[in-house]
Amino acid sequence: MKKGQVVEGTVVKIHFPNKGMVKIPGEDKTVVLKEAIAGQKVRVLVHKIRRGQPEGRLLEILEKAPGELPSPCPHFGVCGGCTYQTLSYDRQLQMKAEQVKAMMDRAVNGDYQWEGISPSPVISGYRNKMEFTFGDEYKGGPMALGMHKRGSFHDIVSVPGCRIVDADYGEILKCTLEEAAKSGLPYYHRMRHTGFFRHLLVRKGARTGEILVDLVTASGKAADNPLSAAAAEDMLRHWLKSLLALSLDGKIAGVLHTVNDGMADAVKDEGTRLLYGKEYIYEELLGLKFKITPFSFFQTNSLGAEILYQKARDYIGDTKDKVVFDLYSGTGTIAQVLAPVAKRVVGVEIVEEAVEAARENAGMNGLENCRFWAGDVLKVVDELGEAPDLIVLDPPRDGVHPRALEKILDFGAERMVYIACKPTSLARDLDILQKRGYRARRIGCVDLFPSTYHIETVCELVRESAG
Repeated sequence: MKKGQVVEGTVVKIHFPNKGMVKIPGEDKTVVLKEAIAGQKVRVLVHKIRRGQPEGRLLEILEKAPGELPSPCPHFGVCGGCTYQTLSYDRQLQMKAEQVKAMMDRAVNGDYQWEGISPSPVISGYRNKMEFTFGDEYKGGPMALGMHKRGSFHDIVSVPGCRIVDADYGEILKCTLEEAAKSGLPYYHRMRHTGFFRHLLVRKGARTGEILVDLVTASGKAADNPLSAAAAEDMLRHWLKSLLALSLDGKIAGVLHTVNDGMADAVKDEGTRLLYGKEYIYEELLGLKFKITPFSFFQTNSLGAEILYQKARDYIGDTKDKVVFDLYSGTGTIAQVLAPVAKRVVGVEIVEEAVEAARENAGMNGLENCRFWAGDVLKVVDELGEAPDLIVLDPPRDGVHPRALEKILDFGAERMVYIACKPTSLARDLDILQKRGYRARRIGCVDLFPSTYHIETVCELVRESAG
């Protein structure tokens, strides 16, 4: 096969995260195709050869996979947010479980107990947070607010009918886009670094129904991006009035305006002011109450998170009279779930806002045996002044920094629980963990992200000498 060649074949297998392997008749090598489903017959353009491996771009689905269903989402196929809307949920779970187990079988030395996959309690409308982006539907087209178009960095698809959030998100999105269009102010152009509207952040408590809305814009004060302050204030005033007039299932608890003049296409807080209500919402998990601010980390599937944390609590085992370290603790959800049955829990998190929220949440829940440190795990572990009996690791998507992992292993904790939002990171870190004397005893998955290829994986690790 050559670059630029158009080929036809069948998707024979999907490797994590979403790499379809297309078998081409008469060819020895398969073509890697993202966003594919096993069993589909496809026409593909070979657009790259990487280390001898052909990679393709989908031109046409010639035949759907056996059992493939019509998508319930009107935006599927154009929006890049979901991959598996056309698969039954049972099939999604089976595929994810097979992918992760195959990966763990390769990574784990010896036998371990495979506990399969736990489904999400809700399949649609499960997300409690969304970040929508302003842009245009195509170059020079009308303003849009939504998700990136599949395979595109620039084009934006408005997604008022998105299925992974509930209907309130769509109503808030439509209201915001209408008011933005009426204002005449432009969206922020990511290449030219000019314009006003950047992102819309919406959070909603699954159990409380409280909604927090944050409009992220440029300041308009930069010399190379001047905008009328009066026009901006007028837009915010009309937007807030329209927003509060919406008929929603939940209740808007707070409306914020965040300024971000950074060049990166990411939501960044360079100053936030309150337009209405309060700057946070509450959510409830496993009988505990949590205060959530716009930028604090919190699992995006609240009901699924309860299953995940119950599994982590089961894996960590007997915590009575034990000191537990919760590393990469976020807003301290795991720490507080463990605190009622532990001697003491120490959380470490690099985001200071999250640490403040964790401390406040612990106080609100009456937990006096929780302590939270702000800082990089790599540096803070040297300052904690005590050694843990048990450790919970819930690192970012890329896993634990190798030097931080070595320091963590020096504690010699009898057990560890590793929660991975990217199983490939766990598979990589298992190599070091096992070389340093830890054995993987149990591994299971929890699906917090239906219709996508993401999956949470939980691994119980036991120090060999500890049994």
